[in-house]
Amino acid sequence: MSLYRNSAWFLKGVTEFTKNAFISASKRFVEKDLEVSMAGRSFMITGANSGIGRATAMAIAKKGGTVHMVCRNKDKAEEARADIVKESGNKEIFVHILDLSETKKVWEFAESFKRKYKSLNVLINNAGCIMSQREENTEGLEKSFASNVLGVYILTKSLIALLEKSAEPRVVTVSSGGMLVQKLRTGNLQTDRGRYDGAMVYAQNKVREKPRFRQSKVREEPRFRQSKVREEPRFRQSKVREEPRFRQSKVREEPRFRQSKVREEPRFRQSKVREEPRFRQSKVREEPRFRQSKRQQVVITEQLAKNHLNIHFSVMHPGWVDTPAVANAMPEFHSSMRESLRTPEQGADTAVWLAVSHAAATMPSGHFYQDRKMVSAHLPLAWTRSSSLEEQKFMFSLEDLAKSHQPH
Repeated sequence: MSLYRNSAWFLKGVTEFTKNAFISASKRFVEKDLEVSMAGRSFMITGANSGIGRATAMAIAKKGGTVHMVCRNKDKAEEARADIVKESGNKEIFVHILDLSETKKVWEFAESFKRKYKSLNVLINNAGCIMSQREENTEGLEKSFASNVLGVYILTKSLIALLEKSAEPRVVTVSSGGMLVQKLRTGNLQTDRGRYDGAMVYAQNKVREKPRFRQSKVREEPRFRQSKVREEPRFRQSKVREEPRFRQSKVREEPRFRQSKVREEPRFRQSKVREEPRFRQSKVREEPRFRQSKRQQVVITEQLAKNHLNIHFSVMHPGWVDTPAVANAMPEFHSSMRESLRTPEQGADTAVWLAVSHAAATMPSGHFYQDRKMVSAHLPLAWTRSSSLEEQKFMFSLEDLAKSHQPH
């Protein structure tokens, strides 16, 4: 990941993805947008037993909608269903057990659902997974790709016929702002070549770049404006040459350390020997792979919207949300940012808005949304845009993979 992409992404995150950013954005929300009854409309939500999925299911259940909770763990799903029924008073809540990483089972589930139910108004693709190491499912597919990309594609494509027969159909996919730093990858979809964690430079940059953005812009920006001769060579040098400068220049670095003692001191208390392995071993490492799957979800949404004009497709970023998945997959990030993370309800807000509001239905299909507003799916000057040829190649590869695992 380039230094610019990582830096621009984190700066955007601290200004737009946090709890305070949501509170600020919510001042322009139209309250009446969500004052609607969903009685008679049916919703399928994957990963609905916790976090954003559960908050989404609860919000829709309270509006009278029929909710189909698609979950991997039966016990957790039933527990969540009981809570939703009790709090919402809505008994039209159904649990379906499915592991999205098992491709053939996704096919079978979709076909079974179509036979049993006559309508589906909204599909919300919320479930996602971040793997700590490369694992394959029973079909030989890498689990992260199978769950986040291929499973989502198969489920959506399989249910399109049912959606098109239903009134005002919509498909909402919960993505991640992390995909903003990723360009679509059309090859090595299952990460079976090269290092599984993508690039180790990401973990190294994570250590170096986050403290800089924790400091105020007043202090940070003048350094770059006034010290270009001193700063730019540092970034042109290789990482091998750059790190010794940090270790040998305590006089220059200590003031920055002293400026943010509360947040930075614990990290600098650790020796370099202890600190760097901590980030190498952290599940933040596999975030590039997770981010790539989220970029692929955006492309899938854009392409399906072009081919199915009767369905409103959208993909959204929930912001940085305090969920069990984030706590387990990115413990350092969760620990350092916990006070700034959004609640699951705040993270689910835009997904609910896209799924139920009349206002969302008037917005263009196939676009990326954040805090009830259509936004760009790319950072400025980040070189993450792909050509139509690359996108078509990716979709063809995905379709071939899907068909090759379709039960006969």
